[in-house]
Amino acid sequence: MAASATVPVSLIPVASAACPDAEVVFARGRLEPPGVGAIGDALVNALRSKTARSVGVYGVNYVADLDAAEGARDIGAHIRSMARDCPNTRMVVGGYSLGATAADLFARANSLPPDINRHVAAIVLFGNGTRRLGPAPAYADRTIDQCADGDPICGRGLNWDSHLQPSYLGSGLIDQAAGIVAGKL
Repeated sequence: MAASATVPVSLIPVASAACPDAEVVFARGRLEPPGVGAIGDALVNALRSKTARSVGVYGVNYVADLDAAEGARDIGAHIRSMARDCPNTRMVVGGYSLGATAADLFARANSLPPDINRHVAAIVLFGNGTRRLGPAPAYADRTIDQCADGDPICGRGLNWDSHLQPSYLGSGLIDQAAGIVAGKL
């Protein structure tokens, strides 16, 4: 009888694939421990199941408490570094809750020069508090902004439980987003 184990993608070192075909740069939600969090893990796993390309992962380095700007800066710095070190890697920027705000702030700053901006294949947001502003113009054609039914942070709902991870993990929204992203790689 063989045993199998599931390893969260946040524990897999990026160095295991020096220059992947694609890399998910994901900002976890508020107060989650460092890594990409449960939503980021689910997105990476879903994306890997939908593409034959190698998919690396980078957990945005920020405190994930109240300030999303620190995360936005780290996203930009990491993309610049990857564009230099892995020029053929396509980047997928994403985030959940406060992390979605960090990813959205990165996109709205539009601080990447065109030769680096072209590396960003998609921006994937879950429970994005800035959703009402619409997608950042520079990335409008590459943005997937998912909001669970009833989520008051990104939608017009009144059910605070709808913003919590189980509403996203069990809704099909992550799988749907991964399918769209796979088509953009």
